[in-house]
Amino acid sequence: MRITPLIVVFYLLGFVANAQTKNPLPTNAQLKWHQNNYYFFMHFGPNTFTGKEWGDGKEKTEVFNPTQLDTDQWCKVAKESGAKGIIITAKHHDGFCLWPSKYSTHTVRESGFKRDVLAELSASCKKAGLLFGVYLSPWDRNHPDYGTEKYNDVFVNMMTEIFQQYGPIWELWWDGANGEGPNGKSQEYDWKRYEKVVRQLSPQTIIFSDIGPDIRWVGNESGYAGKTNWNLLDTFGFKRGHGAPHQDTLGTGNYKGANYIPAEVDVSIRPGWFYRDSENDKVKSSDNLFKIYLESVGRGANLLLNVPPDSRGLIHENDILALKGLKNKIDELEKVNLLKFAALNQASPDKNNPQKKSTWHYILKKPVSFNGIILEEELKYGQKIASAIISLSLNGEQVFQEIITTVGNKRIIQLPKSIQATELSIVINESKGLPFLKRIKAY
Repeated sequence: MRITPLIVVFYLLGFVANAQTKNPLPTNAQLKWHQNNYYFFMHFGPNTFTGKEWGDGKEKTEVFNPTQLDTDQWCKVAKESGAKGIIITAKHHDGFCLWPSKYSTHTVRESGFKRDVLAELSASCKKAGLLFGVYLSPWDRNHPDYGTEKYNDVFVNMMTEIFQQYGPIWELWWDGANGEGPNGKSQEYDWKRYEKVVRQLSPQTIIFSDIGPDIRWVGNESGYAGKTNWNLLDTFGFKRGHGAPHQDTLGTGNYKGANYIPAEVDVSIRPGWFYRDSENDKVKSSDNLFKIYLESVGRGANLLLNVPPDSRGLIHENDILALKGLKNKIDELEKVNLLKFAALNQASPDKNNPQKKSTWHYILKKPVSFNGIILEEELKYGQKIASAIISLSLNGEQVFQEIITTVGNKRIIQLPKSIQATELSIVINESKGLPFLKRIKAY
């Protein structure tokens, strides 16, 4: 998009308006996280071989033995699918560690496989130019110290091992599940201590849990964010796991939220999170995956798509085929910008009255077929847009209109069918200060 004096005005006025409204701002790490808005989740461990979703920690370590494990293949598939990184289940609820931790006897070291999966994946991600993230479940159904204060030391030591041996870690994923360990006791997680340790070891690592501190759970595992999706959340009085805000609140955020904690959408390409042979014919289609993309990334969230390796240690062919179709559909969104040569007729911010409507009106020389519109907010000054009207007209006669609420990092308005139009109008009805759209695109 061409830089014009108008854009500069919006840029400067947005800075002033934010100072007036005290809108929570993202950190630099959060802004970078927004940019990498689609990446892989990989559930991998003993459950891959037992067919369980939640292992009980009593599995024999010998069961973990992928015969053809190839983390380079994982990264190749991720790159070719347009994903920006991989987050691996380094330790799920069963307590099995995909690295030879000094603080457990339930690891790859004791398995039939022996090799260090984290080391191999970290190296493959670096080679492929992908981000590397780690899921680390605090719940441990195997460790004998679980349910005692000593286990908090164990968990901190495990985190320290991972950051020191396999970094840089882009995103750390904390599951809030908390059940009984092998001694029948539950654990009082020392979340404040965990967070302090991560900040000391790796200040730029993004931390996920249902209420942050950096990004939040979207409130479902079905693949969609709320049509209204604020990057803001009130966390006072809530706690991780049981005691988090209602799932609807996690999906929409809070209009006047005190903390900048955007949403991440986690969903699996298969019915389950871990691979099963019986689900090879139940892989989500590329059309289904694209719908998920539109309702997650297209609503301002990030998409964490679970693509579980199979018992060979490879991504299955059926998954690869669906992912290739998804990539083609995503690429279609960016191929052509119908507004590239359109005339911008009007844009009218008013620094003295932020509630006055701001309008972008594009006029094309001849009718073109619109399939959708993409809007992106400049978030470094906070998320502001609360309501907007998107209209298409053909030679002055309106042919389409949709009212949206939030924009955020990216808002994709997919039209129900291809529509011929000569004009596109975007009117901001409500905004927390002067709005700044850094990108407007039509495809």
